[in-house]
Amino acid sequence: MAQGTHHSTDDPRNRDILIYVNGELRPRSQAVVSVFDSGFILGDGVWEGVRVHRGRIAFLGPHLERLYEAAKAIDLDIGMDRAALSRALYQTLAANGMSEGVHMRLMVTRGLKSTPYQDPRACIGPATIVIIPEYKVPKPELLTRGVRLFTVHVRRGAPDVQDPKLNSHSKLNCITACIQATKAGADEALMLDPHGFVATCNSTHFFIVRHGEVWTSSGNYCIAGITRANVLRLCRENGIPAFEKNFSLTETYAAEEAFITGTYAGIAPVIEIDGRGISAARGPMVARLQQLYLQLIERDIATQSPP
Repeated sequence: MAQGTHHSTDDPRNRDILIYVNGELRPRSQAVVSVFDSGFILGDGVWEGVRVHRGRIAFLGPHLERLYEAAKAIDLDIGMDRAALSRALYQTLAANGMSEGVHMRLMVTRGLKSTPYQDPRACIGPATIVIIPEYKVPKPELLTRGVRLFTVHVRRGAPDVQDPKLNSHSKLNCITACIQATKAGADEALMLDPHGFVATCNSTHFFIVRHGEVWTSSGNYCIAGITRANVLRLCRENGIPAFEKNFSLTETYAAEEAFITGTYAGIAPVIEIDGRGISAARGPMVARLQQLYLQLIERDIATQSPP
């Protein structure tokens, strides 16, 4: 049975987690926001997902850079500087005694509204900030047996409609893509850009391997993925030819390997696209990049000191 790329085994410890809501740590059952919150009413907000390794948040700097850049783009005042937000993240981890196998979702919305209306001038308070930490690790088979993709009719939009680089709460475009892929029996949707070239997946980034080269999309129609950027960095550092370019489904179907990337699972192989087999299982390039990525995480967390 197909499952989404973010599915995990239920961990009973998550029933007792404390969730950060506007400076307070609340039990899961009490971690709520108002029905007048901008995020609930309109999906007006930005977010980040981060992973925790040995008590450190991997690649926290790039994640916060992306968050504040997106907030500035939509004229949202987070109300906390990066140092304060970092402290809030680590405070939440400490309160829960968490240090390993943890995924955190950091969400920022424009805050309370006086009435259900889209105009930001209807907001009557500061931003809403929520941090949800969970014991959540990808299933082992995701990283070895791989996933199946289905190319959907839902396209990644142009930046003059809704910039696909924004990691916003407004994810209906990706949700409708996910629904179509699910109905087709796939694990995730492969999405094209407005010109018909391969762009990205509904919740991960997409790569192919052809003749020893690693290809990914131009990046013009996808979120500025942290793991995506790290894979390109690893290729440069290890002499692997890698290109950001336009390529078609025809070229994709003929790939020797394919894989997806994301903060949650890192790097996972793709074994089938639209019923075409790509590889029977994890290929040599994916296996090599997975190992290099784990080493990069170790290097990153070694440089960090929790605030």
